[in-house]
Amino acid sequence: MAEIIPLDQLANRLQFLHSKNKDLKIVATNGCFDILHIGHIRSLQKAKSLGNFLIVGLNSDSSIKRLKGDDRPLNNEKERAEVLAAISCIDFVSIFNDDTAENFLEIVKPQIYVKGGEYSIDILPETKIVKKYNGEIILVPMIPNSSTTNLINKIKKI
Repeated sequence: MAEIIPLDQLANRLQFLHSKNKDLKIVATNGCFDILHIGHIRSLQKAKSLGNFLIVGLNSDSSIKRLKGDDRPLNNEKERAEVLAAISCIDFVSIFNDDTAENFLEIVKPQIYVKGGEYSIDILPETKIVKKYNGEIILVPMIPNSSTTNLINKIKKI
């Protein structure tokens, strides 16, 4: 089971890990992960396959409300973090309060940053941070019709 690490403790934990493992290849991704679906799972598995340590930045409840409206999230941040921590390919989960993952990435400085194919490297606000420390951004293809919004809309129709 992955560890849920407070954001303010993440830098120290990573420094310790790097001191113990010089071959540590950190991959990071982030998102809301409100209702897990196959798109999330495949993206997380692909992210882990690109390195040997996967850190997931999780948008806080307040961050999601600002991004997606007052009806979201459906599951609170502690529950979402616990569900993610139970996924075997994830090593650390850390909750952040910002609307973008820029500060999270400043702390983690992963060699590889993974986002879904619905994004473009040119418009990702995190691109400048990742480029600043010579990290690589990889976009993984989306699974058609597999989004939390699609699931919510499908449920509403029932």
